[in-house]
Amino acid sequence: MRTLSAFLVCLAFAAAALAAAPAPAPAPVKLWRLDCGALQESDLNDFSDIEAYTGQSRHFTVSCYLIQHGDTYMLWDTGLPDEDLGLPLEGPRSTGETVSKLLPDELAAIGVKPQQIAIVGISHYHTDHTGQAHHFPQARLLIGKGDIVALRTGTEAFVKEHAKPLEHWLNGGAKLEEVDGDKDVFKDNSVVMLSLPGHTAGHHGLLVRLAGKGAVLLSGDVAHFRENYENSGVPKFNVDRAQSLASIDRFKGLAKNLHATVVIQHETGDIGKLPAFPNFAQ
Repeated sequence: MRTLSAFLVCLAFAAAALAAAPAPAPAPVKLWRLDCGALQESDLNDFSDIEAYTGQSRHFTVSCYLIQHGDTYMLWDTGLPDEDLGLPLEGPRSTGETVSKLLPDELAAIGVKPQQIAIVGISHYHTDHTGQAHHFPQARLLIGKGDIVALRTGTEAFVKEHAKPLEHWLNGGAKLEEVDGDKDVFKDNSVVMLSLPGHTAGHHGLLVRLAGKGAVLLSGDVAHFRENYENSGVPKFNVDRAQSLASIDRFKGLAKNLHATVVIQHETGDIGKLPAFPNFAQ
């Protein structure tokens, strides 16, 4: 009995010590905005299923983001493909897409090598978000489960168009994680993939919590430009209208409740919300 009593006392002291121990400090987080190209959209009504932008065109930016969590580097989206390097945005040789510098060259400017990228998070399967993924074959790929289902079961033409940049992971060349719902990437609530279906079945945005700047919400393509975000506009090519509206509503609710900086990834007016590269937010 004395032995049992002594054991229980020791157990109580150990539990008290654990309860009093401070939680480990979260790893510091840094966020860079990377220039991953530009798009020229000649008919803005493609982004409105109620024909809200008749006769309008728009220049879109293509943004990617580098996140450093402690010693770990993560990319969010990988921009337009290498084939767009140096193309004119308008004129006879134009495809409506251009890239001025590839991701490995941008990363080199801050001393980061492609092989240091441990995680590539993809908002959705469209090629302006996946185009340069092949530069990071060692990385673990995070992408919505609904998008992987689409890439594996779509028509031959659909798969041919959208799957090529991710073939390395789809064919088992590196770890592929199909994200179902939200995902706390580093398990400390600092970087969270947000389930925002509608644009595609597995579409996600990203929440990044920074010690100084606070919460930053990266849109993916929950909206493509400021007016459509404010008006809850739905592009004609989204896969589900009701889900699209629900996702915009969720994104706006998070922005309000977290007092977050909202960055619409294709909106040129939002580029200045983060420091100009090579500077970073933290």
